[in-house]
Amino acid sequence: MSLLSGALVLIATGLPVRAGDLVYTPINPSFGGSPLNSSHLLAIAGAQREATASDFEEPVDDDLVPGGGTGGNSEADLFVRQLQGRLFSALAGQVTEAIFGENPQDAGTVRFGDTTVTFERTLDSIRLVIADASDGTLTEIIVPQLVSSSNF
Repeated sequence: MSLLSGALVLIATGLPVRAGDLVYTPINPSFGGSPLNSSHLLAIAGAQREATASDFEEPVDDDLVPGGGTGGNSEADLFVRQLQGRLFSALAGQVTEAIFGENPQDAGTVRFGDTTVTFERTLDSIRLVIADASDGTLTEIIVPQLVSSSNF
């Protein structure tokens, strides 16, 4: 028996040993993984999610609801919210075009219903003032401008 175990030890030590590099490959496509994994990972995340947006009960404030009626999740309310979103998106597109489009302006005003957006370009930033005439609120946004130098 000892002769057999000795022979096995000699055979095992005489065999070449091979090894390869250990390479980590991420699974998530956001971190360099295969883009084919995205739908699978999204489905898993959706299945694990306990709360959904439809579970959230929005507080009802008659002043915030168009027309002063009661807020809700009816199809008409959903349509109004989606329409408002589209219209404000169009307004944002007009402002973006005026600032960064083919003929960019240094200053200007875009009006949309009760909302007025005034912009002014300075040396290092773009200043936006959003005024809502219906409730008198003012919102100021300052966006830094990319300053590039060709002396590199």
